Amino acid sequence: MIITTLVILSSCNRETGLEWFSTRKAGEYFDIVKKICDSDNGILWGENLHGPLMFIDNKNRVIYSNVPDSEGLLKPRDGIYTGELPKERLITNNVIEFGGVKFGMVPLPETEDSYRIAARSVHSLFHLYQESQGLKPSTFNTRHMNDRNARLFLKLEWKALTGAIESSGEERNQAIRDALVFRGARRELFPNAIADENKFENYEGLTTFTYMKLCTSDREEFKSKLLEYLGRIYNNTSYALGYGFVHGALYATLLDDKSFDFKQIQTSDFDLGEAVSAAYGVVLPELCRDVAGSLAMNYDLPAIRIEESEREAMINERTRKIVTTYFERPVMVITMESPNFSFEPEDINFLDTLGTLYESLRVSDNWGKLTVDDVGALITNDLRTLRISAKEMRIERNHITGEGWHVILNDGWHAEDGKNGSYAVRKQML
Repeated sequence: MIITTLVILSSCNRETGLEWFSTRKAGEYFDIVKKICDSDNGILWGENLHGPLMFIDNKNRVIYSNVPDSEGLLKPRDGIYTGELPKERLITNNVIEFGGVKFGMVPLPETEDSYRIAARSVHSLFHLYQESQGLKPSTFNTRHMNDRNARLFLKLEWKALTGAIESSGEERNQAIRDALVFRGARRELFPNAIADENKFENYEGLTTFTYMKLCTSDREEFKSKLLEYLGRIYNNTSYALGYGFVHGALYATLLDDKSFDFKQIQTSDFDLGEAVSAAYGVVLPELCRDVAGSLAMNYDLPAIRIEESEREAMINERTRKIVTTYFERPVMVITMESPNFSFEPEDINFLDTLGTLYESLRVSDNWGKLTVDDVGALITNDLRTLRISAKEMRIERNHITGEGWHVILNDGWHAEDGKNGSYAVRKQML
């Protein structure tokens, strides 16, 4: 599935908006984003990335746009265009079609942060560019990245890539070769997943690289933010839905240092690793696994094995708690039909056959919209069944609330009593 990045939002039933934001602020940030895009002006991707952009106040769902829509839903005000995002639409840092126009959507942070606003703006504008160029993949699946061996090789690859980015000369060249050997060894284990890995690394990784490159002032600031992001992803207990956000950016950084022409990327499954290999003249062994083991000792493999053992122990303990919470205590069960959901890559934990636990989540579907804030929702691996704790659950017409979550049901849907205090969202029978 396509992953869209979620910004953790406060409850949307509050009518007052963000105190620090206004139409004046919107105009100022639209100017900042335009200047950022104009400073690049197509050097990186062949065209200026600036385009239709909307800021969203998550508290009252007010839209601030730099251009009008085609249906007149947005009204001119103080030099920009404003309106309200319908409750059934998700707030994500991605592309949204609104009033006949495709916009880059930017959820506003709780407090003013100029870098985050600029980065989110370029993030969504680059996704807009990818869609216009046919570079948005339809689907991809990288759940194999939660396999123990896949994680071991990925961590080794990240350590080598970090060494490459922080070094120069022959030391850098050796680190790049080592990273590509670890990459090759992992892909020898999971050959059927190569195209999916490439799609993820291109779709989100190139997006991360682009907004960091355009929104930082120099190489040191760029490197600092990139490696900081890698550190956050590295500590995830699940890599399946998060690793690509930073992985593609790491390889793109090495390509950029060789003045790589990114405009030659014409497919959604372009192999960034192969491009780095060509750019740096790396010749890999016929079987990477034959040499990966000996190289691994240079990157503290014993420490990585300890990390993974601790992860497995933590997952086992968490799994016991999850079984109790979602299978032995009252829950509300929602069967998803055609879901659109968003999350932060740092907030997901793959739990093998149980499914995936999302600490925070936004979902919209035929039945309505669900918002989960930091308490968790469990979704089966086929993405069909969602469970949330029924603790402190209250039903008020079409608005259902629980501890840390709320649901707004569409007309014709209701929460039906089940067994042992549980509920199920079902369509009302006529």
